Amino acid sequence: MPALGQAVPAPTLNAGDTAWMIVASAFVLMMTIPGVALFYGGMVRAKNLLSVMMQCLAITALVTVLWMAYGYSLAFSTLGMHAGVTNWHSFLGAFDRVMLAGLTPSTLYQTVPESVFVMFQLTFAIITPALIIGAYAERMKFSAMLWFSGLWLSLVYLPIAHMVWSGPGSLLGDLGVLDFAGGTVVHINAGIAGLVACLVLGKRRGWPHTHMPPHNLGYTVIGAALLWLGWFGFNAGSAVAANGNAGMAMLVTQIATAAAVIGWVAVEWIVHKRASVLGAASGAVAGLVAITPAAGTAGPAGALVIGLAAGAACFFTATRLKHKLGYDDSLDVFGVHAVAGIIGALLTGMFAAPKLGGFDSAVTSPLLQLWIQAKGVGFTVAWSGVLSWVILKLLDRAMGLRVGPEQEQVGLDIAEHEERAYNLS
Repeated sequence: MPALGQAVPAPTLNAGDTAWMIVASAFVLMMTIPGVALFYGGMVRAKNLLSVMMQCLAITALVTVLWMAYGYSLAFSTLGMHAGVTNWHSFLGAFDRVMLAGLTPSTLYQTVPESVFVMFQLTFAIITPALIIGAYAERMKFSAMLWFSGLWLSLVYLPIAHMVWSGPGSLLGDLGVLDFAGGTVVHINAGIAGLVACLVLGKRRGWPHTHMPPHNLGYTVIGAALLWLGWFGFNAGSAVAANGNAGMAMLVTQIATAAAVIGWVAVEWIVHKRASVLGAASGAVAGLVAITPAAGTAGPAGALVIGLAAGAACFFTATRLKHKLGYDDSLDVFGVHAVAGIIGALLTGMFAAPKLGGFDSAVTSPLLQLWIQAKGVGFTVAWSGVLSWVILKLLDRAMGLRVGPEQEQVGLDIAEHEERAYNLS
């Protein structure tokens, strides 16, 4: 803090930071279209490929308009916020930035144009509801998907983003929860919503007795590769600068992702005596998810442990847990995103400590920070779980969530869009 009476220097534009953040924003947008679209599209049956891709495209458009209209304001307005004071604005931003009021080419966020920061955060808001698609894939109406995505963004994502990232006076920020790039805001949030969605909608017709293999694992591998590349924008971009923090975030992201692939494949090899392509791709996503909250504070050794733990654990939650408990999480949104997000969020508390190779000097007790992280995880699980259930139940009563049996049998590509992904005649 400046000395009493000393003026706070005005932020100045940094061309290097600006250039990097523009690139990072494009990288994160690429994670949804085409990254998630291909990753999920390859895992569904051929008759539902276009529906998944259309859902990703539609969410990108819908969230962009809602973010401009009121989303950015509710997530990042600091009006009425005071450090250490809990009030209404600790949970949700104000309406002073509705329709991006006050945004000009010269307004700054730290050392970059605020317009670039608005765009960067928009890409996070886009991918989060897009991740939920994988839990209800192959059975939700397109119209219901649009309503659910818009309401979920407004009532679940925006408040959590505000409570974690909006600065002094935010509920979870003041609590001391560390979430560098979205372990709670994006992945636990989406993963819990996905679990609730698949429970409310029910199982796909024939699951688990009917074999439903991925129709094109090539698409899935390409999608996973695009996610891996785009995640450098996701994590390193969250430094909001082209500096050493961004560089370290990029390095630990690579290490954790590689470790998670090894962790998943190693366990799979022990259990099934072979390594699968789908397992390697899923392990990569688990590592990317797990390192996300820790990317700004963990060192290379911590990233290695986080990645290995996430890869090994998510193998069991994605392949065994859902069959044991009987919920049809179509593409393992809960099994990968929620579980790896929880593992990463908790281990962030441990590996942020300098004594364990981390870079957050404020973390003097790894166990205390672990407890703080656990409270953040618990709050996010409860917030997302309860509100997602309420939204889905209200929509089901108002318009119905699920396509009819005949539509599900013929596939959503034909039933919802009257188009085919493949015309081979």
